[in-house]
Amino acid sequence: MTDTIFQASDLANRRTEILEQARHGLAQIRDKDSTSLVMLPERRLRMLEEIAKWSLAHMRLDDLLRRDAEPSVSELGDLAWLRVFEVEDLREFVDELHAVLIAAHSDQDPSALDEFIHAWRTTARQLEDPLRRSILLGRHDPDDFVEAPAPR
Repeated sequence: MTDTIFQASDLANRRTEILEQARHGLAQIRDKDSTSLVMLPERRLRMLEEIAKWSLAHMRLDDLLRRDAEPSVSELGDLAWLRVFEVEDLREFVDELHAVLIAAHSDQDPSALDEFIHAWRTTARQLEDPLRRSILLGRHDPDDFVEAPAPR
């Protein structure tokens, strides 16, 4: 938090100081009715919103997986795109999401979280196609592969 708490009347006379403090973290303003207001950079607010959203999703999915049953589409809710994964994969998702959330909060940067979600969504889309699914999850025998001649 901040050591300085501005009054609503300070917005008229000390706005430059308030804005400067907000740019560097946050500025706290006490309204006439004693409501505490906070001003902070939008990117920080968005980062906090993303971490909160995915933290809630993490807790919900972790709770669903503790039951040892595959979650239904309705139980997954807005995470229904994960329905193509088996329970073991969902556990891996939860474990990785936990680590990424910690890193994103520590770095104050949601880009690792964005990349993580994008990668899992891309994989989920690939697994929805039966042919791609059979290729991605099928067994591969080294004898199925042959050396290709060099192009001329």
